[in-house]
Amino acid sequence: MQLGIIGLPLVGKTTVFELLTESANKNLNTAKANLGMARIPDDRIDYLSGIYKPKKTTYAQLEVVDIPGLAPGAEKTAGVFLDAVRRADALLHVVRVFSDQTVPDFDNDINPLKDIETINYELLLADLDLIEKRIERINSNKKKNNFLSELALLERLKEALENEIPLLAIELNTNEEEILTAYQFLTTKPLLICLNVSEDDLIKKEYRQREEVLQFALQHNLPVVEIAAGIERDLAELEGEEKEAFMQELGITESGIVKISQSMYRRLGLISFFTVGEDEVKAWTIEEGTGARKAAGKIHSDIERGFIRAEVVEYEDLKNLGGMNAVKEKGLFRLEGKEYVIKDGNIVHFRFNI
Repeated sequence: MQLGIIGLPLVGKTTVFELLTESANKNLNTAKANLGMARIPDDRIDYLSGIYKPKKTTYAQLEVVDIPGLAPGAEKTAGVFLDAVRRADALLHVVRVFSDQTVPDFDNDINPLKDIETINYELLLADLDLIEKRIERINSNKKKNNFLSELALLERLKEALENEIPLLAIELNTNEEEILTAYQFLTTKPLLICLNVSEDDLIKKEYRQREEVLQFALQHNLPVVEIAAGIERDLAELEGEEKEAFMQELGITESGIVKISQSMYRRLGLISFFTVGEDEVKAWTIEEGTGARKAAGKIHSDIERGFIRAEVVEYEDLKNLGGMNAVKEKGLFRLEGKEYVIKDGNIVHFRFNI
């Protein structure tokens, strides 16, 4: 799964990328797409590592791409932008709200609502262009009658886009969803708005167009995260009690970068199950609804092929009781078959034989 970071130039996209992927000071090229892996912070992994004290602790990860900023009217950069967006599974739209005399304002204006609408319009327009070309091809096809269901769906989607409604908001039945698997629409991708504000604005929760932006996001069912890049850089350099004290001083309970990574993980429909032991405590990423046997394949194909049973413990049971022995004594240790659907936070050990 890949998260694409998008936005206009000079909004702080690359800074957010560096913070998510912990790749600061790597002299990244902002003129091309930069790839990296983002660690998904998880208090449950921290707790399990505290219990097992493993040689290695591995968090869930998400591939992140820093997509070059979209400059409206520049066809060459627009093509690069749209191609990169098309390959991403979800999008993080970084929007500039902060003022900084050392960083020029793109288009000499700081207008977050306009910036959001500009990017949305480009995505809508790309989808509309794709649909119109496909409708034209179907109508000119001698076997047009073989595509009537697809044509009807495309006409409905075209009307929605013309009314500035993203395709993600359109309800589809199973057959329609299957038709759309052949396309790479941009407005079907889960989207998160990241408002990059100044440090003072983050603390005061007051900045230009805040209410208008939040209302727009609510109307379009878009989650919003507010961050201040300066604060996030400082937090990234602190640990433990020093970090907690700094956050209390600022009146924040959680890093914006943590909110972004966890929110996008959920928006992609991903969950984590854990394997534990003295060698390693690890979070494994799977799609929600994955069965035990398929989940075993994330660890190794041999485990999936020779799957026998899954030994399952709920994370909350382990935490509440303080250890695996207590869980077993309470009868909360379960054996599940291949059809069992893995839940977020399950601690699993797979039995297999090949």
